Amino acid sequence: MHSPLFLSKCRLLIPLNAGPDGIVATMCGPTGSTLRIIASWGGDWDHVSVSLADRCPTWDEMAFVKEVFFRPDEAVMQLHPPRSVYKNLHPFCLHLWRPQHEPIPLPPPRFV
Repeated sequence: MHSPLFLSKCRLLIPLNAGPDGIVATMCGPTGSTLRIIASWGGDWDHVSVSLADRCPTWDEMAFVKEVFFRPDEAVMQLHPPRSVYKNLHPFCLHLWRPQHEPIPLPPPRFV
């Protein structure tokens, strides 16, 4: 994930609240929609949640957020966890995740 200093200077973000391990902000997405962002980097995970008021983010919007918050050489993932740990606190929210201390396994490039 980009450093907190980098994110604090990012002109695309409109910070609403910030702390030592996260930020709450809004930003204009690639389609002009207002994206609501909660980003955190504590607990050995980088995490960005992205929501809109009336619909889920599109693939293009999630890719745009990935480029803002993560370096080009970092893989991030959206997860479908087991139902036993599933939480849905907002019907129009998707998440990006990256473990900080181990790489995300990727399929061979010819499969992607």
